[in-house]
Amino acid sequence: MEELKKAPVTVVLMMLNAIVFLWVEVTGGSQDTLHMVKCGAAFAPLIESGEVYRLFTCMFLHFGMAHLANNMLVLLVLGQRLEPVVGKMRFLIIYLVGGLGGNIFSFLLALGKEEYAVSAGASGAVFAVMGAMIYILVRNRGRIQDLSARQIIIMAAFSLYFGFTSSGVDNAAHVGGMFCGFIVSVLLYHPRRTFPRKIRKVEP
Repeated sequence: MEELKKAPVTVVLMMLNAIVFLWVEVTGGSQDTLHMVKCGAAFAPLIESGEVYRLFTCMFLHFGMAHLANNMLVLLVLGQRLEPVVGKMRFLIIYLVGGLGGNIFSFLLALGKEEYAVSAGASGAVFAVMGAMIYILVRNRGRIQDLSARQIIIMAAFSLYFGFTSSGVDNAAHVGGMFCGFIVSVLLYHPRRTFPRKIRKVEP
């Protein structure tokens, strides 16, 4: 509980995703593809026709409880460690901009391949947080709290592997989100160098 108090944005994002999920369930069902499209899920032909808001709204929609739970669990694990390090506003920017970047990459790839599917989920944004973690772990010499660089890289590798070996997964959003999260953190995270308060004078 104490750790969550240090990560209020993470908690709010989790609550928002849960509230939206409950609303979708009550109004028609999160497993109903047509209803998900009506609620704002991403679909390349509609985005191309001008409904660009779907690139954002789809980040808060999930296909079923398991989909929501998996994304929120990873967000909880990473968010409560990353947010105190980068700050509330930077964490929110990483999550939203990284997730949006992942969805844009997925959209452009779908147009190029002409393979259209309804897409929704916070995983692009969650992978953006993961990408930011990788960069910041490197900057912090390999550790944030109890997470090491090796652990987060293994987590990222397994997550990507699971996505590429499963059907119905928007892997482009995952890869794009991770890359965008990494880049955004490079731009935003500039830890100050620390110097000793007292410098001892040494005679030559």
